[in-house]
Amino acid sequence: MALASDPAVFPWKYHVFLSFRGEDTRRGFTDHLYKQLEARGIKTFRDEPKLEKGTDINPELLRAIDQSRSAIIVLSTNFASSSWCLRELTHIVRCMEEKKRIFPIFYGVDPSDVRHQRGSFREAFVEHEVNYREHMEEVNEWRKSLKRVANLAGWNSKDYRYDTELIQGIVNTLWEKVHPTFSMLDSSERFVGTDSKLEKIDLLLDTDANDIRFIGIWGMGGVGKTTLARLVYERISHDFEGSSFLANVREVCREHDGIAHLQKQLLSDILRENNIQVWNAYSGITRISRCLCNKKVLLILDDVDQSDQLEKLVKQKEWFGLGSRIVITTRNERLLVEHGIEMVYEVKPLTQDEALFLFSRKAFKDDESEEDFLELSKCFISYASGLPLALKTLGSFLYKRGRDEWKSALDKLKQAPNRTIFETLKISYDGLDEFEKRIFLDIACFHKFCEKQRIIERLENCGFVGARIVIEVLIEKSLLNILYTSVSMHDLIQEMAWEIVRRESYDEPGGRSRLWLPKDILRVLAKNTGTEAIEGIVLRLSEFEEAHWNPEAFTKMCKLRLLDIHNVSLSKGPKHLPNALRVLKWSWYPSKCLPPIFQPDELTKLSLQHSNIDHLWNGRKRLGNLKSIDLSYSHNLTRTPDFTDIQNLEELVLEGCTNLVEIHSSIAFLKRLRLLNLKECESTKNLPNKVEMESLEVFDISGCSKLKKIPEFVGEMKNFSKLSLSRTAVQEIPSSVIRWSLKGIDLSGIALRETESSLVSVKKFQLSNFLGCNAPPARSWRSFTFGEFPTKISHPVSLVLASLKDLYFLKYLNLKDCNLCEAAIPEDIGFLSSLERLNLSGNHFVSLPASISGLSKLKYLELGNCKRLQQLPAIPLNSNLIILTENCTSLKMLPYLPHACRLRHLWLTSANRFSLAGNQGCNVILHSMLRRFIQGLPQFVEFFSIVIPGSEIPDWFNNQSIEDSVIEKLPSLSCNIKGMGFALCALFVTGQSISAPTCGQKWPRRRNHAICCSFSFGSNNTIPDRGLSYGGSLSEVASDHLWLVFLSRKFLLEVTSRREKLSDQIQFRFETEYDFGSKACLKAKKCGVGPVYEQDAEELNRTMKQYSNRSISLCEDNTNCDFEESKTCPKRPSLNKRWVRPVIQLGLKVRRLQREK
Repeated sequence: MALASDPAVFPWKYHVFLSFRGEDTRRGFTDHLYKQLEARGIKTFRDEPKLEKGTDINPELLRAIDQSRSAIIVLSTNFASSSWCLRELTHIVRCMEEKKRIFPIFYGVDPSDVRHQRGSFREAFVEHEVNYREHMEEVNEWRKSLKRVANLAGWNSKDYRYDTELIQGIVNTLWEKVHPTFSMLDSSERFVGTDSKLEKIDLLLDTDANDIRFIGIWGMGGVGKTTLARLVYERISHDFEGSSFLANVREVCREHDGIAHLQKQLLSDILRENNIQVWNAYSGITRISRCLCNKKVLLILDDVDQSDQLEKLVKQKEWFGLGSRIVITTRNERLLVEHGIEMVYEVKPLTQDEALFLFSRKAFKDDESEEDFLELSKCFISYASGLPLALKTLGSFLYKRGRDEWKSALDKLKQAPNRTIFETLKISYDGLDEFEKRIFLDIACFHKFCEKQRIIERLENCGFVGARIVIEVLIEKSLLNILYTSVSMHDLIQEMAWEIVRRESYDEPGGRSRLWLPKDILRVLAKNTGTEAIEGIVLRLSEFEEAHWNPEAFTKMCKLRLLDIHNVSLSKGPKHLPNALRVLKWSWYPSKCLPPIFQPDELTKLSLQHSNIDHLWNGRKRLGNLKSIDLSYSHNLTRTPDFTDIQNLEELVLEGCTNLVEIHSSIAFLKRLRLLNLKECESTKNLPNKVEMESLEVFDISGCSKLKKIPEFVGEMKNFSKLSLSRTAVQEIPSSVIRWSLKGIDLSGIALRETESSLVSVKKFQLSNFLGCNAPPARSWRSFTFGEFPTKISHPVSLVLASLKDLYFLKYLNLKDCNLCEAAIPEDIGFLSSLERLNLSGNHFVSLPASISGLSKLKYLELGNCKRLQQLPAIPLNSNLIILTENCTSLKMLPYLPHACRLRHLWLTSANRFSLAGNQGCNVILHSMLRRFIQGLPQFVEFFSIVIPGSEIPDWFNNQSIEDSVIEKLPSLSCNIKGMGFALCALFVTGQSISAPTCGQKWPRRRNHAICCSFSFGSNNTIPDRGLSYGGSLSEVASDHLWLVFLSRKFLLEVTSRREKLSDQIQFRFETEYDFGSKACLKAKKCGVGPVYEQDAEELNRTMKQYSNRSISLCEDNTNCDFEESKTCPKRPSLNKRWVRPVIQLGLKVRRLQREK
């Protein structure tokens, strides 16, 4: 795509060159014609009498002809008698005949006489032949030129009763010809990024179609809607019987009789009448519908913001004739929907290249930035985020200013936005009602980049009932947008919102309604300057910090409804919390209980993760609106509150509360409870004997190692879907617990006692309904986890796994730690055509059934701690796959990938498989994997990674760093180099686990470690761009490991198209997170990067040959990318008649670095 739309920079100084015989028409017809052309805005050249002296034509006239777009030649009686006129005519024919821009007027003469040169024209040429007998070639050229002009279509004055009629016809024709060039001709503007946009709008317009069309152009303020509308108008208005451009509709309608004024302008423009009377809006409606119903018109309504404007200007198609086009620009998509306009073009911000071009045109009056100002230019371009208004405004302001002034302007922008930009964007905000404004400011200050559904829940928790429809309104009004499933907004829209809040109290943050900046919040908390104006405080730090504050700080904040504090350790607990709170989220809460007088009647969510809480409060509290309590990992918690007066509670999360002993009996009567999470409550011994939880969906007590008995479940419990009893001391499962609505059961790590009330009921239900005996399978079940069966049952495993073919609907099968030996898994496992996740970890088999290759939807295969496993079958053909082979110490080969080139995403971890170790072995593995995958590029592979033991990064990564980040030159996206992507390698070393997060973020998770590769643009970014990271999780590692990552060009193109910063460098950073229960933490010690080009595939082949004759053989290799099924691959079960390759979301994913934990 071109950087800028070529405005076809016109060389014409004049629209029209007027050629005539002065003594015939100068004082009459030609003079009137000249004045009418000028009055219509058609710039016309007319020679002066002083230029006509002598016989040779004046060079100034020749220059004027060259600089004119078209010519009008008035052929009058004595025109040919002037050699001057004939020379002028000949030059016009040379310049303009091919472009058909000559318009003859036969004024008082017969076109036939001119064409055949009879009458006065014959007499004139007889005289010329005598006077110029030595220049007969020139005379003959005059004859030819005159004949050519006479053959052109023009006007004959004899066809008109009055000269005024003739002149009006001429002016109208010339207007249609030259009007499309007006704006471009009179402006030095270079229109940037409009070519592709206009092409898409042209498709919607389709001016060749003989129908009536309404087209909407929609986008945020300052994005270029009006510019596009004007270009459309100028390009096609001459194809219509009448046209009108109604500018600034929103502003005009604010004035008295604004609609009537626009109706009058519309009628005057199209009917070309100046004295049209429109007494009021309703008389205007009548005139428009009656006067234009048979006319083919082009009408542009720019900046519409109310439905009433459309109703009174362009209510329905029947008001206009066939072929008409009505174009409406607006910031509010809803107006278009309500008016039934289905053809809508959304205007997006400029790309970075386009932004740089436009900014340079304004700041330097050149197509490129000056070298000394390039880095500063990038800062301003990053700030503008592709918004043309901001780029023009800032560029023009910086023109002819020095570097120091540029730096000062940039510093100023960090404190307050440019006034012009702010006021333009604020127009959309001013059009909201008060309820919509509050929600918009909340999202801008607290919730940008969060998932839409989560934002809706948060807003409703804060009392904003109806938040869902308001978010849709804000999207329609171009204030919000949806990026994948998350709510986002343009950076300048967000800054506009921030400025609105700042203006509530410039000098003192405590006087503002919302606080989101850490420095402002900590200042208010330390100095106790908070006021009743504060409605929300969100302090979420990326790293754990300690801070000092005044425990009385919340005393005056009587309207505080949202308090969210994360990763901050405050020295003391609060003495007071506002009773107006609706949402209280405070990780690392310092006190042992909430303030005694705290009575938050409107509280909907209470989250005190990792708190120092011993108990929430004493006695009963009436909290009828409270829906969620989360006290997870509050290790000091010993007892729960009395739930008697919290009957609307829907979620209770006590995970990781290792000292929780007493669970109040009132928990049994929480009839609206949907989630009960007591995972890892190691000290909990007792639960109520019976519970009446009719709404319960998830019951998770996994890890409650002292809990021997679970309650009887009373009631229907129609939505009960997940039961997890793993790693508990439970020996009996009451029959009331097993429900047909269940979709997943986890019994791993428990020993059921075979009694009539436990094993019999469970086993009959599971084996009969799951394993295809007499009753049909429970189709609602989607996952199942087998537990440990009592040893006195003979061959329990063979009984459980007799057949799996009837479980074709199953999506998750967990056989972890089930003591499965060789041949215990039946071959018909391949019939599980819906299976997406298979966990076989911790078993004792040596090999797996070959039919696993038929699991076409499998995306997650867990084989960790299968220490006897020696070989793997062919991996199923799927585009996305995670394979975990950690601690498989007997497995010496990597997985066989017969269709590696079909994989789009692969995560393979071989942690603690030391049979693969050794630097030479690492080189072989990494070379082999990289070679195998890049052979499938560029069509399929987007990224893959592998984790193996190792202590040295291969030396073929020529760009290495001894830190956790490395910077690489970013190839131009438009360059011709055939780049395939980037290969990355990081060395992770183990370290002593400590209480504070220094090795990486410390966080409770299912697995012990998480490793992450984030990337940002430029070398000075300390925080990577949101959304630009890739990673996955690991179990405990015993030594140093290498992580190879390949990010394809396709993957990078998709990501870099969304980048906010302009840079020619990309920075890769490797980070870690680790579990609280982990014995050691990981840290990136070294890393390397290298771009991969097509020619590197051949180089990798040559490198691999160096190892081909060595005794070491670590990788099963198949270098051919064969799209047919491998001959060595086992047949799939006959049940799978179709080879399904769904696109699925991986467990590892590109995620936001600053995600909400």
